[in-house]
Order: sequence, then C-alpha cells, then structure tokens
Amino acid sequence: MDNVIGLEIIEVVEQAAIASARWMGKGEKDTADQVAVDAMRNRMNKIHMRGRIVIGEGERDDAPMLYIGEEVGICTQENASSFCDPEQLVEIDIAVDPCEGTNLVAYGQNGSMAVLAIAEKGGLFAAPDFYMKKLAAPAVAKNHVDIRKSATENLKILSDCMNRSIEEMVVVVMDRPRHKDLINEIRTAGARVRLISDGDVSAAISCAFAGTNIHALMGIGAAPEGVISAAAMRCLGGHFQGQLIYDPEVVKTGLIGESKEGNMERLKSMGINDPDRVYSDDELASGDTVLFAACGITPGTLMEGVRFFHGGARTESLVISSQSKTARFVDTIHMFDSKPKALQLH
Repeated sequence: MDNVIGLEIIEVVEQAAIASARWMGKGEKDTADQVAVDAMRNRMNKIHMRGRIVIGEGERDDAPMLYIGEEVGICTQENASSFCDPEQLVEIDIAVDPCEGTNLVAYGQNGSMAVLAIAEKGGLFAAPDFYMKKLAAPAVAKNHVDIRKSATENLKILSDCMNRSIEEMVVVVMDRPRHKDLINEIRTAGARVRLISDGDVSAAISCAFAGTNIHALMGIGAAPEGVISAAAMRCLGGHFQGQLIYDPEVVKTGLIGESKEGNMERLKSMGINDPDRVYSDDELASGDTVLFAACGITPGTLMEGVRFFHGGARTESLVISSQSKTARFVDTIHMFDSKPKALQLH
C-alpha cells in the first residue's frame, strides 16, 4: 500500500491545501472547508483503490461530500470490474480532515493544514463525532506518561524521561473554558502553556519532532482528529492516548448531543461498550500499514503554508509511513500556467 498510493496521497492533501488557501483571510470558514473537501475528493477518485471514509466531515458539519461511509477511488465506479483486478485491489480505510482549522484559514492565522490517514480495511478506529481527552508526548516518554494521571504527575515523568526541568517544557492546550483548571495546574507545576484556538493535530505531531519546542499536548479536542493524530504518532513512535468524552457538561458545548445518557446509548449502538476506555495509538490506528499525510495551508510549526506566485504555488507536505519507517517533508512547486514567469525557490 505504501508503494502504491504513497505519492498520490501527498497530491491529495496538496490539492486540498491549495484550494483552501485561496480563501485564506477572507472570513469564510465554510467556503474554505468546502473547497478543500471538493479538491480532496476529486483527487482521491483518481487513485486506483477502493477506499472507505471512516472519519470524514461527519454529521456535525452536515457535509455533502466525504461523509462517513462514502466510498472513493477509481475502483468504486460501477464499471470497476472491467479495469480493477480483485486480486490486486487495494482496499483501505481513510480518515480525513480536508481543512483542519477552518477558523485559522478564515482569519489568516497560523497552523491550518489538510490532513488524512489511511490503513488497510479495519485498520482505523471509527470514532464518533464526539470529543476526546488527549495526551501526546515524545517517543522517549511513550508508555511512561499516562492520561489517567494528573498533569502534574505527567510533567514530572516527562521531565525525567527528557532529562530537562519542568520549567523548560511547553505544553499545548486548546484555549477553551473547559481547560481553565488544567491550564492553572500546568502553570503551577512550572511548565509553560501555549494556547491554541484550533488545530490540535499539528500540536500532537509536533511532540514527536525535536526542535519544535512543543513537549506535550493535553486536554480535550475533537475525537476524529484524535484518530488522525494517533495514526501519525503510531508511525513516529510517539506517545498518544485518547479517551472519549460523552458528557456535555465536561465539554461545555452543545456539539455532542443533548444528554450524557443519550450519548452513551449512541456509543453502545456503535459497538463501544466501554465508553471510558483509554485507547492507545496502536488501538486507534491498528493497521499493519498506516500512512499519514498533511500539507500546510497556513504557516505552522512543522510546515510552511501555501505560497502563491504568478503562474503557480509552492507547498510543503509531510508524509509518514509505518511500513517504510520514514517521515518525509516534501517541497513542491505547482505550475498552473504552461509557462510560469519564475519558479520561487526561496
């Protein structure tokens, strides 16, 4: 699977990023999201595969495309039997977020990107459109920190694992009212807090790369994005744990249903009988082969955003593979015109 569609999924996130970047700073987050969805879907439908969206735009956004359960790829067409060999057919599950951080794009802020993760059929956890308590940390702390411990305890463990003082650490937390106590605890323990308005996938992945000055992600964010983060961290060897949050009182928003009891019933109907279970990255992305790809829309910690020039654009992407055990940064120049005036190399 790595060799068959590894390059093509880079083009999928690149096309989504370029489409969304055209709406950067225009204050229209829904449009920035929709054009990314369209571009991602169009490119995926040119890949020789049978793909199934297990995490998509979901019910929350009521998106007409890339919904959960949608099939994509050339081999999903009605006449696919005439040109798709069943013995060589690649069947995969796909988790997508065509525009992670729609508000960031709309208001010209850093940290938005187009992302997806893929694995063989059944290799990605089909997370409901709920929230998830998350803990991400560098590889050196894998299986030492634990989401069931307090932030203070985890910072002490992380300090020992990384051989650096707590005061030298930076923890990323979503800037939400529900995190008031968490933020105070992290600060009291001595660590520094970087608050973000959106886009915690980038923050989670940054924990696995030295030099980003991000040492942990803590707090509650969207569950589907948690699975995508877990796929990347599984490939990178970093630490990621997630625990579904189904109580509206904890989240302090009306996005996950009206009642705790109703949400528990919904989880049960999806085959999730232990709603409080803590999932590791290996469980959220359990496939034998897992691929993750992202392309910056606006500038971020790991990647530059889309930069347009006369006749083209330049993108920076990241593709991570559990099979080849690689993390590749891909710098691409896209030539829209047949004869662009100048290629931007700096």
